[in-house]
Amino acid sequence: MQELSGAVYEFIEAYVPKEDILKEEPMCKHTTFRIGGEASCFIRISLWEQLSKLIPYFKQIGVPYFILGNGSNLLVSDHGYQGVILQIGDKLSQIETEGNIMKVQAGALLSKAAKTAMDQGLTGLEFASGIPGTIGGGVVMNAGAYGGEMKQIVESVTVLSDDGEILRLDNDTMEFGYRTSVIKKYPFTVLEVTLRLKEGSREEIQERMEDFAARRKEKQPLEFPSAGSTFKRPEGYFAGKLIMDAGLRGYSIGGARISEKHCGFVVNTGKATARDVADVIEEVQERVKDRFGVLLEREIIYLGIF
Repeated sequence: MQELSGAVYEFIEAYVPKEDILKEEPMCKHTTFRIGGEASCFIRISLWEQLSKLIPYFKQIGVPYFILGNGSNLLVSDHGYQGVILQIGDKLSQIETEGNIMKVQAGALLSKAAKTAMDQGLTGLEFASGIPGTIGGGVVMNAGAYGGEMKQIVESVTVLSDDGEILRLDNDTMEFGYRTSVIKKYPFTVLEVTLRLKEGSREEIQERMEDFAARRKEKQPLEFPSAGSTFKRPEGYFAGKLIMDAGLRGYSIGGARISEKHCGFVVNTGKATARDVADVIEEVQERVKDRFGVLLEREIIYLGIF
């Protein structure tokens, strides 16, 4: 585990209360996979000013850092992360609505934003009601489900550059694509998202959200920890069907298993290591490539050394 110097901690403590600075923090506590070794330093962010001071400093002195939301779509190495985790969570999760415009701080859960929209009689965010991430992470990867995706409703995204500059990116500038955005290319940190929704019937919005929830429960392995869909959808195919047709339903290594309910998910059956998950993913990629000539691309992010 890499030790950060006393001078680095002195700088951090100038902006962050000591109770929000955790040393050698187990990342299994902070990912939906419930997997991951220790991070050298884990910081709970409560003010945007903290990020505007810390990120340029880390860049200047060469300390690696990672922006964490709810820890979905993420696999952290068993060796942990030798750097700083900056968690943007419930301390920065304010949601404001004015007419059909909703401003959402990056740490707000997508499910909370969707419920707030429903309560206000605003439609367009129903698809996100069951996605277990924050809206910050949602715009980074253009999260989507059931025919909806973030690019359909995002008006603008306020970001922080790694030089400490605050920028406002409009929908076109975000370069939304399938599970990607401009933030996948540049070291921007999402601070706030402005959504343009439409007026709708609260009852109809609720019905759609309940329908999506029922479909999720029926088709996805929600009873096990996972990082969501493990692979991106290859053009012209469905990842889950390719994996099933390759004879890998239920395939397991250690505590990691291909879900019998939905083969597009690798789940943690209880004591999976990150290595178990990575080995299952590699076996899936190899077999599907050999059998069908299709290379499955990971949707989940690897953090740390594998």
